[in-house]
Amino acid sequence: MHLKTILMAGSILVSASATATLAADCGIEGGRLSIIGNEFPAIQTVAAAARACDGLDEAKANLTADHQKINLAGMQGNPAEYTSAIVANSSIVALINEDVIRPLGDLIAAHGQDIPQSQLITVNGEVMAVAFMANAQTLAYRQDILDQIGVDVPKTYEDMLEAAKMIREQGIMENPLGGPYAAGWNLAQEFTNMYIGHGGQFYEPGTAQISINNEQGVATLEMMKALSEYMNPDYLTHDSNGTQAEWEAGNVALMHMWGSRMQILMDDEGSEPQVYENTRVGPPLTVAGGDTPASTLWWDGWTVAKNISDQDAEATFKAMAHATSPQLLNEENMDQAVWMIEGYRSAPVSEGVAAAIQMGTQPYPMLPHHGLLHTALGDNIADFMQGKESAEQALSDIEAAYMTAAREKGFVN
Repeated sequence: MHLKTILMAGSILVSASATATLAADCGIEGGRLSIIGNEFPAIQTVAAAARACDGLDEAKANLTADHQKINLAGMQGNPAEYTSAIVANSSIVALINEDVIRPLGDLIAAHGQDIPQSQLITVNGEVMAVAFMANAQTLAYRQDILDQIGVDVPKTYEDMLEAAKMIREQGIMENPLGGPYAAGWNLAQEFTNMYIGHGGQFYEPGTAQISINNEQGVATLEMMKALSEYMNPDYLTHDSNGTQAEWEAGNVALMHMWGSRMQILMDDEGSEPQVYENTRVGPPLTVAGGDTPASTLWWDGWTVAKNISDQDAEATFKAMAHATSPQLLNEENMDQAVWMIEGYRSAPVSEGVAAAIQMGTQPYPMLPHHGLLHTALGDNIADFMQGKESAEQALSDIEAAYMTAAREKGFVN
């Protein structure tokens, strides 16, 4: 067995002898594995399973909420620091645009014949990733708080606002709403969700010409601002981790949160029984009388770096394929995600994502230029949320920032 260096972000170095019992035969004879990805439980499970493959010369995983800030730079070197990036609909686009991940057709033909077609993510005719789980932001709510104010589970954002008003007026919680509203990527994602729920179109049909400074765009910002009035005053610093902490502290009764986080909210760690015993998962909300969920459907999957040796690419592919095969699933991790793996059985914590799929939630736009808009949104919404400019001015700033970047990249003239 090759000596392995096993390192996870935020963890200690584990010796080879301590991990020997975890070893799995993945058909690997040398090569390295170095994963970059997010840090929630499902990805932690996948990374651990991949690192357990016998035969690897090196097996590392850097799982962090900042993965999107460092994955591109970490794959641009030659050789790349990371041999695999765990990505989603949006984050794969930047890696494809910068040509740092490789098409997987040859590796699939040689070593991945058992991977179901439904897990293969094809972009421009080439398989660029293997998906292993579905995700969406859906409703999390405290059943005991709703019972206390005597209202049903909200189905719309208008319902959520009305419930929040009642919770505050009755002195139960001062800031009963939560959500990952941190300025930057998270705030841009919340705009994307809400804009889709309002029926908005991001671009002029068939073009990369932006089109958000409209009635739906204004209504989207106004609803986001209305929700923020019932959030912690520091909401612009709260990413998913911060929002999760607010929930577990018992400070929040209603929020829009990733399905992949629901297991953490509903387990008995990090919060008092009053909180976790009453935490429930609901479908995504609608808004403004529409029937399109104000959310986006996502997949998470793994890629293989381009700037690495063929041996490292083969080792990485085999390890990641093993880590996302049916043998991954057991009673311990079955409810960590809506797994896109054969043998998955849905669990209560996954009901929100399952409902999102049934409601026809739109996928996050996987367009080569949409990352530029996401960045422009993240950079320009906070001023409106803080009352420094009008909705119309914020949207104008967003469009200007996007158009500058899109022209530089050649997406628009």
